[in-house]
Amino acid sequence: QGIKFQSRREAKYFRELQARQYAGEVSYFLRQVPFDIFGVKYRVDFMEVLKNGRIRYVDVKCFRTQVYKNKRTQVMNLYPVVIEEA
Repeated sequence: QGIKFQSRREAKYFRELQARQYAGEVSYFLRQVPFDIFGVKYRVDFMEVLKNGRIRYVDVKCFRTQVYKNKRTQVMNLYPVVIEEA
């Protein structure tokens, strides 16, 4: 589809989301959703809106760097969200 992903794992998760959307479990999803951390952008890989209205924020990571861990924690402290890992 001409979309570039950071990893094969992220591309695989994208295809799984498409299948879940087709099956009706996911209403829609967005990629690379930005959060502002005091002027620095943190982008979560996927925001999923489930059929029941629940919203999930998911980061697909192969390696959890300290920078990633710090930014994820900051986002969850500043915003009323939980960032899940896949």
